[in-house]
Amino acid sequence: MSTAKKAVVRQGFKTGEYVVYPSHGVGQITAIEEQEVAGFKLELFVVSFSKDKMTLRVPTAKAASVGLRKLADGESVAKALTTLTGRARIKRTMWSRRAQEYEAKINSGDLVAIAEVVRDLYRSEAQPEQSYSERQLYEAALDRMTREIAVVDDITETEALKKIEGQLAKSPRRAGKAEAADADADIENDNEDLQEEAA
Repeated sequence: MSTAKKAVVRQGFKTGEYVVYPSHGVGQITAIEEQEVAGFKLELFVVSFSKDKMTLRVPTAKAASVGLRKLADGESVAKALTTLTGRARIKRTMWSRRAQEYEAKINSGDLVAIAEVVRDLYRSEAQPEQSYSERQLYEAALDRMTREIAVVDDITETEALKKIEGQLAKSPRRAGKAEAADADADIENDNEDLQEEAA
């Protein structure tokens, strides 16, 4: 057998390829290894997340069931960027419930769902400040989206962020009073959630 570096392909994925792991975002398959676990041979994708300095080992046979996917195509990126220009859709439910829904969307690994979170939690300079938990979710979604667009479009993360911010600037903003009321409601919800956690 030749020892030349050749991409190994399993389950439609190959070594060296960038992929998306739903709960961690964009990573790169650095190798495909075999390990013996309880007497069984197990083939694993070694997925490296350089920004988080983390490595995951995903059984090749479970790649589909854990949601490992190829990077979004140009059409999906365009759809996600268009999503950002839409009107924010904020449900009138308690913040803790909305926060869970946003987190589920972020961890789904679906670029358009992540874009919806970025759109819904985005605040322009003129708008009221976000609560701490809102800011955390917004930044997590923005980071996931930025990383994937940077790799897909072969641009830096800074350039990808500018692209996203350019789209957000085109989105219609809600009226100031309603927004301030929403922000106050969110702060109250956060306080309620903290009190529930402390109890």
